[in-house]
Amino acid sequence: MATQYTHHEHLGHVVFITAAAAIGGFLFGYDSAVINGAVVGIQKYFQVGPVEIGFVVAIALLGSAVGAWVGGGLADRLGRTRSMQVAALLFAVSSIGQMLPFAIWDLAFWRVMAGFAIGMASVLGPAYIAEVAPPAYRGRLGSFQQLAIVLGIAVSQLVNYLIARLAGGNVNNQLLGLDAWQWMLGACVVPALLYLLFALTIPESPRYLIMSGRTRQAREVLAEVEGDDVDIDGRIAEIQRVLRTERVPGMKDLRGPAYGLLPIVWIGIALSAFQQFVGINVIFYYSSVLWQSVGINQSDSLLISFSSSIINIIGTFIAISLVDKIGRKPLLLIGSAGMAISLATAAWAFSAARTVGDSVRLPDPQGAIALVAANVFVLFFALSWGVVVWVLLGEMFPNRIRAAALGLAAAAQWVANWLITVTFPALAAWNLPLTYAMYALFALLSFLFVAKWVKETKGRKLEDMG
Repeated sequence: MATQYTHHEHLGHVVFITAAAAIGGFLFGYDSAVINGAVVGIQKYFQVGPVEIGFVVAIALLGSAVGAWVGGGLADRLGRTRSMQVAALLFAVSSIGQMLPFAIWDLAFWRVMAGFAIGMASVLGPAYIAEVAPPAYRGRLGSFQQLAIVLGIAVSQLVNYLIARLAGGNVNNQLLGLDAWQWMLGACVVPALLYLLFALTIPESPRYLIMSGRTRQAREVLAEVEGDDVDIDGRIAEIQRVLRTERVPGMKDLRGPAYGLLPIVWIGIALSAFQQFVGINVIFYYSSVLWQSVGINQSDSLLISFSSSIINIIGTFIAISLVDKIGRKPLLLIGSAGMAISLATAAWAFSAARTVGDSVRLPDPQGAIALVAANVFVLFFALSWGVVVWVLLGEMFPNRIRAAALGLAAAAQWVANWLITVTFPALAAWNLPLTYAMYALFALLSFLFVAKWVKETKGRKLEDMG
């Protein structure tokens, strides 16, 4: 009985460590969605057009691409937990900066810094979790990151809604001497400090400790996370053996016959790009603007954005429960089909928009249809591409190139995200229905791509990939 009890104790401890590391994902979700509530406020406050606002919203993503790119190297030099502390501090400082900008370019600078911190966290979390999680639970514990992201999105939508309500429903109204949108951006400092606190309490990854020659500490951490019934000397020898034979893969290892890269690397990049090209982040960055444009007031539009986040969380739980049962490929195909249909429906609904005075209105059935279609789209994305792409990227590459290929695919994802985010305000101002029709086309193409090129990885050993 005693061993059973300690086993549960260890698992509880691992779950705690994993959840702490995944707070980086929470920050990523929180920051990426917090701008949603503040966009209109920033635009009015600094009196800028759709191109400038698209630039300020999206610039954080370029910071994230750089942060993701350098995060892995920093983690090898400073250690996993120390790098998390650096990311948390950068994020906390940038939150205060975003809250008190004196010009639009100043705000853009703080957004880049926040983006860099999030990019780091987006790489550190999954890497650390994979290194401390016992193999039997790695898949489910790895899903914590995506779960934390969607929770971060939801919480930030709720906080934005509450701040807007306190300020009388308008984000440009004053609240204790600052505009409401400034408080929205400043609120990011709370999860940043929480992340810092947890990063100071969780143990360093055993792999990193062995890599830097601190075997005695590694032994203590392994005993903590894997339990005393595991052969710890054997585990240490195994990690040392892997580290000796493991060369850090570089870009030259990814070279191949297909336009300069290995075909599997292109498949990873395409999965990353399609995940963004269906326009999912438009819903999370600009949805409050979208609902205001069809005649819903500010604080209600923030509440609708919050309901989309709840649907996103439900979809993520569905994906976590199905990904090991029905497999990766069927989930992606179901998702692509559902997204294509719901996006096409939204495009049709928006085409009925009429301009009344200086505002846009959707007539009766189309307004409701647009809302339902947008939420159905979020559900299909969350239960498929939202989770499955990250699972696939973690397991589809051969061992010898995994780290480098994952870094390249993640950077491609941030760049694709940036492209969609920076172009949406201008595209929507030009022709909203056509913009949605374009996302629907990408969803259809993603279906054809998965059907032809993506192989099922369910139940296969990591050593068999490639």
